Amino acid sequence: MKLRLLLFVPVLAFCTGAGNSAAAAAEGEITQVEQVVKVPAIPRSLSFAGEDVPLNYFDVKEAIQRELMVISYWHASITYIIQLNNRYKDEIKSILKEEGLHEDFYYLCIAESGLQPVVSPANAGGYWQFLAGTAKEYKLVVDEEVDERYNVEKSTRAAAAYFKKAYAEFGTWTMAAASFNIGISNVRYRMKVQSLKNYYDMQFPEETARYVYRALAFKILLQDPRRFGFYIGAEDLYKPLEYTEVTVKGQVENWSEFAAKHKTNFKMLKMYNQWIRSNKLENRPNHTYVVKVPKEGTREQ
Repeated sequence: MKLRLLLFVPVLAFCTGAGNSAAAAAEGEITQVEQVVKVPAIPRSLSFAGEDVPLNYFDVKEAIQRELMVISYWHASITYIIQLNNRYKDEIKSILKEEGLHEDFYYLCIAESGLQPVVSPANAGGYWQFLAGTAKEYKLVVDEEVDERYNVEKSTRAAAAYFKKAYAEFGTWTMAAASFNIGISNVRYRMKVQSLKNYYDMQFPEETARYVYRALAFKILLQDPRRFGFYIGAEDLYKPLEYTEVTVKGQVENWSEFAAKHKTNFKMLKMYNQWIRSNKLENRPNHTYVVKVPKEGTREQ
């Protein structure tokens, strides 16, 4: 759950013609590059989880605009996120809804991991970037064989449980979201010393201060990517994974043999089940796992 926000600054090359290298011109190279760079507009009204964002505050407006500008010119990564968004959006939003949460929390997941099974420098892992200790606190299995931080469904339900607990203490979904980055005890302390309880009024370390705004920026951009110059055709979007579910209660001596038995291979099995972290499953605690097995023929296009 420890997100390390990185500032991605676009590197833009401009040539005006007059200052071009004579050697480059002599070789017939392109000597002038024109690129239009604009500060992206933000909506006139905005909300997070049903709570209004005070865009009448200049600092709030500037903070959102900053995050939107960062991701708008983060071209390759955002294109990939748009492709993944088509694969995971409905699944994660559906789970959040089942857990009684607003779908806006989906954009926190994107801010955390970009919808990818990554690990942070602080060893936070998975789609929601849980630290191992926190993951176990929310009943996720984390060991050498299994790491359910990389299970989309289970990690999303664990995150939902966290948000509901934080909301019960802080009273707003926005503050609950912020605490996911910095921790409940840290938010509690800052609320006490600052005598405030509103995220938009409070002082936080930069990472947390930018956290909710980054999620809001993803919400704005993904609702209308073309408005920000991302013309990704339907044929380029990643389809949701198609699979059947197989329940595993005991041991699996070799996941490759398991995969072959189900007419696939370990590479594909791992792609569908990122939580598998070993080539075997001793399963000493005797847990029950649901394994997603690719439907036969779905790999071919």
